[in-house]
Amino acid sequence: MGLDNATPSISDGSDGSTGASEAEEPRIAPLLDPRLGDVEDDASSTKRRSLFAMAGSLLAEISLPKLALAWLLLIALPGILLGLAPLILSGWIATVSRKITAPLYEAWPLLLLILVVVAGYLGGRPLYRVAEQGFWSLNSVAVQPGYALCRESLRHLVELALRGRGDALSRARLRAATAGGAGLILCGIALGAVMLVWPATRWIGSVADLGSPQRLIVPALANAVVIVSGYLAAASLVWGLADATMDQPRDLPAFDRVPPGVRTWRVAHLSDLHVVGERYGFRIESGRSGPRGNGKLERVLARLDQIHGGQPLDFVLVTGDVTDAGRSAEWAEFLSALARYPRLAARILILPGNHDVNVVDRANPARLDLPTSPGRRLRQMRALSAMAAVQGANVRVIDQNTEQIGETLSSALDQHRSHIATFADTGAVRLSVGLSALWDELFPLVLPPDSEDGLGVLLVNSTAETHFSFTNALGLVSSTQARRILAVIEQFPRAHWILAIHHHLVEYPKLATALSERIGTALINGSWFVRQLQPMGQRILTMHGHRHIDWIGACGSVRIVSAPSPVMEATNDQATCFYIHRLAIGAEGGLLLLEPERVEIPGEDALPA
Repeated sequence: MGLDNATPSISDGSDGSTGASEAEEPRIAPLLDPRLGDVEDDASSTKRRSLFAMAGSLLAEISLPKLALAWLLLIALPGILLGLAPLILSGWIATVSRKITAPLYEAWPLLLLILVVVAGYLGGRPLYRVAEQGFWSLNSVAVQPGYALCRESLRHLVELALRGRGDALSRARLRAATAGGAGLILCGIALGAVMLVWPATRWIGSVADLGSPQRLIVPALANAVVIVSGYLAAASLVWGLADATMDQPRDLPAFDRVPPGVRTWRVAHLSDLHVVGERYGFRIESGRSGPRGNGKLERVLARLDQIHGGQPLDFVLVTGDVTDAGRSAEWAEFLSALARYPRLAARILILPGNHDVNVVDRANPARLDLPTSPGRRLRQMRALSAMAAVQGANVRVIDQNTEQIGETLSSALDQHRSHIATFADTGAVRLSVGLSALWDELFPLVLPPDSEDGLGVLLVNSTAETHFSFTNALGLVSSTQARRILAVIEQFPRAHWILAIHHHLVEYPKLATALSERIGTALINGSWFVRQLQPMGQRILTMHGHRHIDWIGACGSVRIVSAPSPVMEATNDQATCFYIHRLAIGAEGGLLLLEPERVEIPGEDALPA
């Protein structure tokens, strides 16, 4: 007997049909309907489980050998090298100073030093990139989270105590005061650590120390603690002062009015689609509290296509977290859904979010990727492949040497296609190292304006380098990206720009229900990045996702638009929404933000057929 004839059907009868009679085809009523999921679908859900519960599971399930190795590679080894630096440098200087007075044939250390300096100059860009990544990695692991935790804890307590009382100005002043207070508190803690560890430090070394390197481990670690703590003390004061004196984020007081006869643009802003690869799959964050499958995405695209047919859209912008965990099946589902709407596909622009590249294991927050693992690079290449398929012929990369707008993304990737395909097939470490540089150098991607005073789009990668599912949400904009962004904007002195990014730049000036909503999700260097954008804020509109909520406001001259997720935060039977924003050119050349159009996607009671 064939399998097709022997397989019974399962139907919930939600479509009103009765199907075949029981005599013709048996019906099965399962004890547990597998389409509804179970507690295993909530394993990593922050909507169904508290962070403390997830942390307990993490401690119970984490691989201790892998954690030890990761700690050694990411924290201990860099710390030892940092602490050894003054010892080796002082010994080297002492040796060179003696040799420099000897005959020329004995001055090889000086010649070697010159050779090192020349090599560093010639290889400056890669070395700078490594140094910058190391610096911000140190900040993200050991420094900035402490400051952010202290600052946001103070703000959370103050805002809970006020419960919304006071006007916007007084609340902004309190936010500024808590930033300054956090800086002072953390500076005091860091100076206490310096005083505690100082007796174990040693700052002067000699060549003879290299004969017994084991004696240098303790002073090297002590030196590292002092250096990091000293930096933290100084940085906390600087960050606290900078955050206290900068313009605080505020709700947008009013939308602009469109002047007659000016050009306008319509931009549909989507974010956090979290496409899953299973027909009845649940999302990581929401678990059973969120949607099932990709039915909501289908309804969003169908509604967008209908809107575009009546009143054309200029761009459809998806600001990250296109997929739920960056898996191949999820990207395949997204591309398949988009292929059914070619008119939208021609206008869509996507960028990577933390769920696209930083989730190590969707079912296990304790899963850890080693720095040498191909997992993260594979997720990056999948995202890059999808971006090339969707917008590769439209967006352009920035030339590394001139910082001018260069070739298209598709052209830039042509010479790397075989390497990417080979790496995806083998996971070779050698190829992974080269592709890491490729990923870093491509961003930001640029859709140039179509005229001198037109509207362009900058697609920024704000995903921080993390190897842990539990810390996947951290964001970072490198100084290289920030410099390129400003260089591109300066190339078009009359043009206007949408700065598309996944992470929110600053925490919103609104009461959070839990402290966990405010910690570990914004950009690590968000305050710094906002200050870089301020001089050009009148020509920029920043659009982001990540938080799944809608908020429109400003931080000084920088206007910020946060997109709600049209998929997350609601089960299938509940309504969701997205916005279509209207932009125009002002009389003085600035970019105007008009009142947006809210598009609601109704819920659907029935399970997918």
